[in-house]
Amino acid sequence: MRESAGERIAFAIAGAVVRPLLNLLMRKEWRGTEKLVGLPGRGGFIACVNHCTEIDPLTVGHMLYNQGRPPHFLAKAGLFKPPVLGQIMRGTKQIPVDRGGTGAGTSLEVAREVIDEGGAIIVYPEGTLTRDPALWPMKGHTGAARLALKTGAPVIPIAHWGDHELFPRYAKRLYPFPRKKAVVLVGDPVDLSDLIGRPLDKTTLLEATERIMDAITGLLAELRGEQPPAQRWDPAQHQQSLHGRDVERGGA
Repeated sequence: MRESAGERIAFAIAGAVVRPLLNLLMRKEWRGTEKLVGLPGRGGFIACVNHCTEIDPLTVGHMLYNQGRPPHFLAKAGLFKPPVLGQIMRGTKQIPVDRGGTGAGTSLEVAREVIDEGGAIIVYPEGTLTRDPALWPMKGHTGAARLALKTGAPVIPIAHWGDHELFPRYAKRLYPFPRKKAVVLVGDPVDLSDLIGRPLDKTTLLEATERIMDAITGLLAELRGEQPPAQRWDPAQHQQSLHGRDVERGGA
């Protein structure tokens, strides 16, 4: 992707701060990064990732940045409000999503522009931290599928595990000792070829979303060495909100 001088500077500043900090706090292991090489077209792709801790965007972003793929996240609009953080988010061309407003379509169009320019868009299909008690991926939203089917961009599933031990879901503080290890696994592109060109109705979008979530869950099962639940966690069936904090804060 051809970045502006401002974006390169912003990413360089963010990387100079974040990478040494993450290297200090966690050991890392990245698997499957060769699958990011030789993607079709001009290389733009959609990375779909599981979401189990507030710091996993840093984990995944670190991996992508070190592969020469500056990450562009679809992130909640509230993250753009704090002065310093907001300036960094805007400077690195992160994409705000107003969950309660009417700007979702605009966000997807900006994401499409990034993909057309060869960029990497990172999407959390779950929409928020997983509600699953065992941190398995829960039911996904259809935004990633819609973007993929509109653009034809490859969908790359990514799973991570271990960073939740440093900062557990909804925790109040870090737990750096003993030093933790974060493992990131990049999967093969999700095959959606038979769905491209079909009407973007509920049936098509749900089928594509299930394929994406199955791929992410399979990668996480490989990392954990465990079998995932037979049925994916659905917040609506447990009277949980779809966004924001819905469970008691963990940590001490």
